[in-house]
Amino acid sequence: MADQQQPHARPQQQPPPRREIVTGVPRASRRRPPAHTPARSEISEQTTLGATYVRALMRSQLRAGLGALGVLALLVGTLPVLFALSRSASGPLVWVALGLVAYPVMWLIARWYVTRAERNEADFTGLVMDPAEAPGPYQRPG
Repeated sequence: MADQQQPHARPQQQPPPRREIVTGVPRASRRRPPAHTPARSEISEQTTLGATYVRALMRSQLRAGLGALGVLALLVGTLPVLFALSRSASGPLVWVALGLVAYPVMWLIARWYVTRAERNEADFTGLVMDPAEAPGPYQRPG
């Protein structure tokens, strides 16, 4: 009852400070001019620098293709020599060499070539794209 007899004295509270709302373009979406001319424009304008970029891509793709072809030719080219050296056990050896060795190795060569070609293209895309627009590093699909 003692509480009821004393009047409640509330201290005067200050109103909260007024909030200001700032409108404008967020910093993350502001476009800065590129530090250099994107290579994409060099390629589309067919300048000598653009031609050099494309030539470098073609050279790296050709290098990967010739490497895969060389390993494949080495694999297939040595098979007749292997068969000629072992004429006595040629029946099972031929089937083992052709069925169990050649195809998995060819599959590995093809897989290496496709991975290398995709990496070359991803590197080229990273070179051509504006750094602000460039996707992340190349990730093999899982």
